[in-house]
Amino acid sequence: MTNTPQEEQNLFLNTIGKVTPIKSDKHNLSSEKPKPYPKKKTLIINHHEVLNSNNANSLQTVQAEESIQYTIDGLQNKVLKKMRKGYYGLDAELDLHGLTIQQAKQELFKFLHFCLQDGLHCVRIIHGKGYRSENNLPVLKNELNLWLRQHSDIRAFCSASQKDGGTGAVLVLLRLSSKYSDQYDSED
Repeated sequence: MTNTPQEEQNLFLNTIGKVTPIKSDKHNLSSEKPKPYPKKKTLIINHHEVLNSNNANSLQTVQAEESIQYTIDGLQNKVLKKMRKGYYGLDAELDLHGLTIQQAKQELFKFLHFCLQDGLHCVRIIHGKGYRSENNLPVLKNELNLWLRQHSDIRAFCSASQKDGGTGAVLVLLRLSSKYSDQYDSED
């Protein structure tokens, strides 16, 4: 049974239904231009812009089990107690285990940059106790003690409580950018 061309055409038209002819073969998909996507930038942080060398005076080398702490001038000492008790909460954490000094410094400053950008207030940085270092001297802990003292956006830091890492971690209180400071106006 073969269909004639007319029968095939009728079958086709019945199957697809009513068809409206196209007046133009050009169609404008959208009158709006698509949004541009920014190129990803590699973050290069100039350590000298945020470091203040005034706070490096006669800093003692600390041992693995020694606590470290620091507050900027004018900040009450009870802020350190509040930090250890979790009053400020932890917003982020960075683990520097196994990094070289240069890698750790780069990761630290990148981490702090993004924390400040996002309005984070209290963070934990794990540096380890340095038991595998030469003479069991904690290299990253001592470097971190210096870098945090010199960083212009650090308000305070102290060794964490035992449950949060003890002398192998440090809690850091960051300066709030002006766009977030109204949330915490009466905190200290």
